[in-house]
Amino acid sequence: MSRKTNNYIMKLKTYFAEFFGTFWLVLGGCGAAMLSAGFPGVGIGLLGVSLAFGLTVLTIAYSLGHVSGAHLNPAVTIGSWAAGNISADKVLPYIISQIAGAITGAAVLYIIVTGNGSPIGDFAANGYGEHSPGKYNMLAGIVTEFVMTFMFMLIILGSTYFKAPSGFAGIAIGLALTLIHLISIPVTNTSVNPARSISQALFVGDWALSQLWLFIVVPIAGAALAGVIAKMIRKDDEQPAS
Repeated sequence: MSRKTNNYIMKLKTYFAEFFGTFWLVLGGCGAAMLSAGFPGVGIGLLGVSLAFGLTVLTIAYSLGHVSGAHLNPAVTIGSWAAGNISADKVLPYIISQIAGAITGAAVLYIIVTGNGSPIGDFAANGYGEHSPGKYNMLAGIVTEFVMTFMFMLIILGSTYFKAPSGFAGIAIGLALTLIHLISIPVTNTSVNPARSISQALFVGDWALSQLWLFIVVPIAGAALAGVIAKMIRKDDEQPAS
């Protein structure tokens, strides 16, 4: 096998890892919200949904993280690029793979949710104002999504840094996402991930699509700023982008 062919295969593996990882995040996290959160008598509630999102990231981090880094999130990919952790040529293929995986996960979830004749309702889509679980306004949504994504990105970059204790990054990142959901589900239904927001909004349409801009622009801005700050902090001992 030629070196060029081998490199091509390796790239495909990383893109498939991002696809399946984001597929699992949407199916597991949004699936828990749609199927189990309000199940009569034994529903898992907000705590259960928060844990579900955290567990999807934790399990993929340890199963596929060695292949692609397990970004599972366009904001994380852009933040990683801003920090100098990945090269620019990986950004668009990663994002395409993540969005495709998220939409596929939402499609599978749609089939399951409607399997007993139930309507999809808000389909765990993100929203503000009237469509916020706690009726929080747009400003509250912007601040929440920016700060949560900013901190999430700092935790990801810090726990995966070559000077951090090895083997624990997946736990830190999974627990961070759990905590983020515990804080922000009442405000926006928690995005911090444009792919997750896009996939659900496509099936809901209407208001979800009209509010989608916030859940694309704001998480990306928060992650990018975190990447820039992390790069500044560790400027003297940073490893080169892969």
